[in-house]
Amino acid sequence: MEEQTTETALLVEDDPSLRKLVKGYLSLLDFEVVEAPDGRRAMAALKLTSFALVVLDLMLPESSGYDVLEFMRVEELNHIPVLVMSARTLPEDRAQAEELGAKRYLTKPFSRAEFTQAVVSAVRKGSGF
Repeated sequence: MEEQTTETALLVEDDPSLRKLVKGYLSLLDFEVVEAPDGRRAMAALKLTSFALVVLDLMLPESSGYDVLEFMRVEELNHIPVLVMSARTLPEDRAQAEELGAKRYLTKPFSRAEFTQAVVSAVRKGSGF
C-alpha cells in the first residue's frame, strides 16, 4: 500500500464563510488546512508549523496580510509560496504584495477554477527556491 503525503496549507482569512469555502477548495487539492482568522495568529502558526503554501487575505484584524508577508521575509520563511487573495484591486496593492514575496495575487471574488489554477501556479513558482 502506497503512503500518500499530505501537504499543509495555512489559510489566513477573517471571513468565516469564505474561510470555509477556501478550506474546501484546498482539501480538494489534498492539502491539510490550518486556519488563522487574523494576522497575529497566522504569524504564531508560521513559527510552529512548516507549511507548503500560505493563502493570505490582505485586510485582516490584528495584523494585516502585508505584516504577515514582512514577518515571513524577516523570519526567512519566504521559501513558502504565498497566494494572496484580496478584494483590493489597485495595481499598487498587487505590486506591494509581490514585492513582499507573494507568488500569486487573486482578486475576490474568484471561481474555484481560478483559485485552483492560482494554487498550482503559486506552488510551482515556489518550488524553485
